Amino acid sequence: MSARQRHIAHLHLHASLTEDQYADIIELVSGITPHVQVIPPNAVQLDLTSALRYFDLSPYDVVQLAKLRLKALYDIDSSAGLAGNRMLAAMAADASAPGETTWVPTADAADWLYPRPVTALPGVGRATADTLSRYGLHTIGQVSDLPAGTLQRLLGAGLALLLAERVRGRDPRPVTPMEPAEHLTADLVLERDCLDPAQHHRAVLGLADQIGQRLRGESRIASRLTLTVRYADRTSTTRTRTLPEPTGHSPALATTALGLLTALGLQRARVRAFAIRADGLLPADSAYWQLSLDAGDTRARAVEAAADRARRRFGPDAVRPAALAAD
Repeated sequence: MSARQRHIAHLHLHASLTEDQYADIIELVSGITPHVQVIPPNAVQLDLTSALRYFDLSPYDVVQLAKLRLKALYDIDSSAGLAGNRMLAAMAADASAPGETTWVPTADAADWLYPRPVTALPGVGRATADTLSRYGLHTIGQVSDLPAGTLQRLLGAGLALLLAERVRGRDPRPVTPMEPAEHLTADLVLERDCLDPAQHHRAVLGLADQIGQRLRGESRIASRLTLTVRYADRTSTTRTRTLPEPTGHSPALATTALGLLTALGLQRARVRAFAIRADGLLPADSAYWQLSLDAGDTRARAVEAAADRARRRFGPDAVRPAALAAD
């Protein structure tokens, strides 16, 4: 990390979130900064340092922007903490009422910490708090004023060293984004065993569209698709095909997925479930496609991008392929 001042925000989301809703929140705040660390089940931390120049806003105003988007798009209230490191940001968020933001500038961190209870420090559990309490040490300031040797005799060398850093507001940990998954999977379990080839076609088309949306949402492309079909007798068939070129374009994914389906020849098969896996994932900025004089391809990609924006704003069912409209 460079010597420049870091600006870390911690957002507490005042809502009970499903896994899918939490993923949507991560995608939303990733539009402000790519440096997002998940704090399940309902918090996120953002390193805003590189985002400030892009938005040309103060750190506080960028936090307000994130909170406004959460409220406007998902009707989620949040409390926030803003500080120079992860620990202080989390503590500031804990001290904030719903809807409020507490900013602890680095220069003021020691004064802000001094009167707070030592139990407010992350990692100080009941046993450590009880030990300190027996010696009349109830606040962060009281611990920070203690000689290092005394603290070591009370807690042991390792814990004393860690606590000495924390009571002074020091936390070197970076915000660590999630490692991207090595593959993406979408599956569908049918309500009943299905013999209808048209239903099979629509199921696979819908799964391919889901994979495309997720790839584009994560700014990635896929090199291979695998189709797995599970039958009524609990057996299954799996086929894999390399895409003509790595892509996150739903129609291209659907073409390959439907080709795999056709090759299986399921006219008389009683199907219970389908699954599509996309792997060989790459960053989207490494994508390429064959140059074409067909303006239709350019229009299709523009429409797809507009549909993705509509889904982010209005929900995943705001726009659906025409072939799935009857579902």
